[in-house]
Amino acid sequence: MKRWVSRFVRGIGAVFGALVCSCSSGSAAVEEVWGGRAQAPVFLACRAVSAAEITFQFSVPVRVLSMRLDPAGDVQEIQEGELVAARLHTPYPGGARVLADLVVEDAQGNTLNVLVPFRARNDALPSLLITEIRTEYAKPKVEFVEFKTLGAGNLGALRLFIAGAGMDAPFFEFPPAPVKAGEYVVVHLRSLDGLWADETGDDLGAVPYTKDNEAQPEARDFWIPGSKKHIAKKADAVYLLDQDDRVLDALLINEGPGAWGKDAAAQAAEFLGSRGAWLGAAGGLPGPDDAVISRDATATRSICRDENAGDSNRAADWYITATSGASPGRRNSDKRYDPKAAKRRAGGGRELY
Repeated sequence: MKRWVSRFVRGIGAVFGALVCSCSSGSAAVEEVWGGRAQAPVFLACRAVSAAEITFQFSVPVRVLSMRLDPAGDVQEIQEGELVAARLHTPYPGGARVLADLVVEDAQGNTLNVLVPFRARNDALPSLLITEIRTEYAKPKVEFVEFKTLGAGNLGALRLFIAGAGMDAPFFEFPPAPVKAGEYVVVHLRSLDGLWADETGDDLGAVPYTKDNEAQPEARDFWIPGSKKHIAKKADAVYLLDQDDRVLDALLINEGPGAWGKDAAAQAAEFLGSRGAWLGAAGGLPGPDDAVISRDATATRSICRDENAGDSNRAADWYITATSGASPGRRNSDKRYDPKAAKRRAGGGRELY
C-alpha cells in the first residue's frame, strides 16, 4: 500500500513538473491540459498622445481591472482592447512626470500588473538649435551640452540623447520649464559641488555662479548628478527629440576623417542621416568625413556653432573655438582655433589647452 501511494505521488509530481516547465518554455502543453491560453498579455508601450489622453499598448486585447495615476489624475473614460486609451478630465501640465499603475486581464483570465512612468504630452516645445558642447573634462571644467531657444515654449518632455551613452533611452529628459525666445540652456554633465539645481522657473540666476558650476545668471542650467564621465570623447552624436521621435537638432562629431572612432557614432550617423538631421557631402547618409572634426577640442576649446550663419545640418556650421573660448550659457566666441598658429606658439608641438 505504501509503495502504491509513493508511486502515485511521484506520478502527480511529474505531471505538475511538466506543466510548470511548459509554462516557462512554451504554452502548448498547458493549453492542451487546461483548454486555455497560459501566457499573460505583454505590455508593449505607453504614450501620451494628447494633453488629455494616454495610451497603453498590449500584445492582445485586454480589459482594465484597475488604473491609478500618480500624481492623481481624473480618468474620465477608458477604452479597452489591444490599445488601452485613458482620457483625462483635467490634463496634466505639459511634460509633467506621471506614474501609471494598472492591472489588466485578457479574455482567458490572465492578468498583468503594469507600473510605468511617462511624461504628459507637451505640444509647446520651442524651436531650438544646439550651439556648443564640451567633450573634455579638466576639473572644475565639466562636459556640457548647450542649446538656444528660437521661440517661446515649454521644455517639458524634451529628450537629450548622447549616442555614446546609449540610443535606446534618453540621456536626459527635461522637466516642465517655460522658456522665452533667445534663452541659452546648458545641461552640465557632472555636478562637482553643492551649488547646483535645475532652473525650471523664471529666475535664470537661481543658482549662483561659481568656478565649479559655470552657471551664468542669464542662462538656464540643468545638471546630471554625480561626477561620473557621461559623454564619449570626440566621437559621438548629440541630438534632441520630441515626444514623436522627431529630431529637433543634432550634432555629429568625430576625432578625425577616415573612420568612425566609436561604433555608437556610426549608428547615430545612420539614424540622423535617415531623418535628414545631418547631411552627407552629397546629401545622403553622412560618413566619418561629414562629421565635425573634434581632434583639437579641449576643456577650454569647445565645439561651437557659428551663430552668425544659418543651419545647414552640416559640419560647415561648426568650428573649434580659440583656447579659453568655451562659453557655456553665453553667446559663442567668434575667435576660432588655428592649429598652425597654435603649433608655432608651442614651438612645433601642439597647444594642449
